[in-house]
Amino acid sequence: MNIQRFTAATSREALAKARMAFGEGTLILSNRPTDTGVEVLATGEDSLAEIEPGPGSGYNGASTPNQASGKSKPTAPAKEPSYREVASQVEEDAAQLAMSTLSFQDYVRERMAKKRQATLPEPPRLIHIAPDPLARPSAPPEIRTPAPAPRKTAATSAPEAGIPLSIERELHAMKAMMEDRFNTLHWLGQARQNPIQANLMLKLIRAGYSPSLSRSIMERMPETLDAQHSTQWVMDVLERNLRTDAGGPELHEEGGVFALIGATGVGKTTTAAKLAGLCARRHGPSSVGLITLDTYRVGAQEQLRAYGKMLGVVAHLAHDRAALQDLLGLLAGKKMVLIDTTGLAPRDPRKREMLELLEIPEVKRLLVLNAGGHGDTLEDTVGQFKSPKGQQVIFSKIDEAVKLGPAMDAAIRHQLVLRGVTTGQRVPEDWEAASANKLVRASLRSSGNSAFDPKITDLGFLFSQPSEGAHSFTPVGGALHA
Repeated sequence: MNIQRFTAATSREALAKARMAFGEGTLILSNRPTDTGVEVLATGEDSLAEIEPGPGSGYNGASTPNQASGKSKPTAPAKEPSYREVASQVEEDAAQLAMSTLSFQDYVRERMAKKRQATLPEPPRLIHIAPDPLARPSAPPEIRTPAPAPRKTAATSAPEAGIPLSIERELHAMKAMMEDRFNTLHWLGQARQNPIQANLMLKLIRAGYSPSLSRSIMERMPETLDAQHSTQWVMDVLERNLRTDAGGPELHEEGGVFALIGATGVGKTTTAAKLAGLCARRHGPSSVGLITLDTYRVGAQEQLRAYGKMLGVVAHLAHDRAALQDLLGLLAGKKMVLIDTTGLAPRDPRKREMLELLEIPEVKRLLVLNAGGHGDTLEDTVGQFKSPKGQQVIFSKIDEAVKLGPAMDAAIRHQLVLRGVTTGQRVPEDWEAASANKLVRASLRSSGNSAFDPKITDLGFLFSQPSEGAHSFTPVGGALHA
């Protein structure tokens, strides 16, 4: 095999020398920089043909007839290329040597894929053995087939394409993250150009609303509105998306069997007493039934019985499901029956047992939420106690809440039906019907400066943090009504 080494000051000159030596069939084997310039190893295609005969040459490990006799077929001398032709070929080779890393990787993947494709076994062929017409009838002809190749799965197909499945997933995740960041930067740029939109966004976040809901509202706001109309538009959107019982009867007028559930210390017992007092005031003490399931908290039974005694209503205790069903049958003629349950943490293992105890067709669940709770705490509580058929909710301790935004945000995102709010400890006076207009205005009312309030320069930081689904918000159960 004829391999020659060419050195020159540049790659172009070394390639030109190789072209002059081997002509059109020049093959570049390697090139590397040296102290004096560039060194190129090259050979010709004729040299490769001597050691790698092509298909159909009849090579079987022995020498060919011409080789055995020591004779070879004379070939016509190749025409010497001109300098201009050599220079054009050098330009092409220089472009190939300047191949980028990414294009080289694509080239390698393509070669590997073709090589694997060539080595794959042929698909199985059915071999039918025809029966002998002279033989006696026997078993039906047998159909034999070679063992099929194992079926490829998604886990194995990706590596054969040259990219492992784990790397492919990481690339897709990186692409999604980059698109999300670019969209966020684009949106923040538009918000900075619109001071009204930026100020309203800051007002919503300061009020306790989540960045995802705030941005979803701001993206739908018309750009032609001035400051006054923009504020009114935002309040109207919040009112339309906060579901209440304003179009129907209040709880004490509707009647039925209601179980008050929720975390510890949110005011379930006091809320039950207020509802019982409202019903007793309108329909008389005999129209109300009280049941408690709280056997854990010290003094829980005595507290409900004290409220019942004040209202002229007897409070009953149910230890298990059978006792609860017996009491519900006994109180079936009452206008309203209220069940006070045990306060449990959202992730308490006993919560499941308590909720299964309430799986009775006529029992409706009322989730009591502390209106002054932290947003993450409210989110966890709603997620753990929410009923799959739609959840009714009561906001308690409105008078203690510094910000109503977190509770309003949870109700809007999870499409909860707000049935009322409690505003103090008095029974039954400190109860109000759910008014979306009043609650929205109260949530956006300025409460002064706070050490936890973000500045307008912090909007970029808030919206540049990774949060799954944060920038494609859709309320649970429906779309945002803008």
